[in-house]
Amino acid sequence: MSDPAGTLEGGESAPPQADAPVNAWLIRGGQLAVGVAIIGAWHLASGPLVDPFFISAPGDVAAKLVKWTGDGTLALHAGYTLRAMALGFLLGATLGFASGFVLGRNDTLARIFDPYITAVYCLPKIALAPLFLLWFGIGIESKIAMAAAIVFFLVFLNTFAGVRAVERLHLDAVRIMGGGTFAQLRYVVVPSAAAWVLTGLKVSVPYALIGAVVSELISSNRGIGFLIGQASGLFDTAGVFAGLTVLALAGVVLNGALKALERRLLRWRA
Repeated sequence: MSDPAGTLEGGESAPPQADAPVNAWLIRGGQLAVGVAIIGAWHLASGPLVDPFFISAPGDVAAKLVKWTGDGTLALHAGYTLRAMALGFLLGATLGFASGFVLGRNDTLARIFDPYITAVYCLPKIALAPLFLLWFGIGIESKIAMAAAIVFFLVFLNTFAGVRAVERLHLDAVRIMGGGTFAQLRYVVVPSAAAWVLTGLKVSVPYALIGAVVSELISSNRGIGFLIGQASGLFDTAGVFAGLTVLALAGVVLNGALKALERRLLRWRA
């Protein structure tokens, strides 16, 4: 038997109790309640507490979104932004993963390129936007380049750290069992670095969206960033908040998709 303190007879400690599983419906309900509270507070503040010119009102933002949806504006501009973000994310993630993997496996190359990578990483990415506009024009190419530049370093750093964090003991164990370089990569390096890489990808998604939108704000004739800039120039606060709402919802959906992918690929983790 065990006493109230959780100690077995003979002085042995009782095994720790597992945490009770969290009710998914409770989480969803809590999230919904918080969302309703935020919108309710916004609605009550718009007018009596703050001039609607500065924060608009939830109803006006919803009306703007309905209007954009009905006349095809939202589909046109959101599709442009998401396409630029997706292509930039794919390009930056691919280059970042490849570079991080190679340098993580080769200490000599890592030491050679370290000062140059650090120098470019320290540059504010927004400062690169005018260069990208000069190089690629105001089309979608400059938006892709901006998103890729931001994603590259996030994925590179996580991949590099994940590859370098592999336990030497595990590599030696595979080698003792007769495994070569390919076996070490397949059974040790890639699974060990996968969590790091997926974390980098998950963090990169909103930054890819930010990169594309910032580039659109600077110079573009399409995209959510263009809509926000246009609404701001016309002092259309509802339009600005409508664009921000679209970006926020896109970020939540994309992040949820990556979380689902992470759970599937890393289902071997506790």
